[in-house]
Amino acid sequence: PPPLQSPMLVPGGGACEMAISVALAEKSKSVSGALQWPYKAAGIAFEVIPRTLAQNCGCDVVRIVTELRAKHASARAETGGVVSWGIDGNKGVISDMRALGIWEPLVVKQQTVKTAVEMTSMLLRIDDIVSGMQRKGPAKQTRAEPAGGEENE
Repeated sequence: PPPLQSPMLVPGGGACEMAISVALAEKSKSVSGALQWPYKAAGIAFEVIPRTLAQNCGCDVVRIVTELRAKHASARAETGGVVSWGIDGNKGVISDMRALGIWEPLVVKQQTVKTAVEMTSMLLRIDDIVSGMQRKGPAKQTRAEPAGGEENE
């Protein structure tokens, strides 16, 4: 088998995603005006993974995600960013993913984020094109009109 190109691992259980979410929320506070909204929106989007894990293990989703966010925010302030708290899918509780030995490859996380950003960019470009077309006015009708100018029933 070929050697690993990047053997680095990150904590699983939604820990990595929640850490990114908390960091983006912090960053949004240092930005003023409308520029803070992309940070907030991306932070909320990263919480989808922990939220989905909480739903799948049948625990109280709002409570567990709120606790996880708070734990990450306080641990981030104490440790300077090293946080590995995530959701133990077997028990439905917040646990230290390092202690449980739950790890995920860093390259998978990186590729997932890159793909999500590329897709979002593409959707925004498409939205710009569509809204630009709407501003120019109605386009020529490309659909064939029924004979006699009436709708067929």
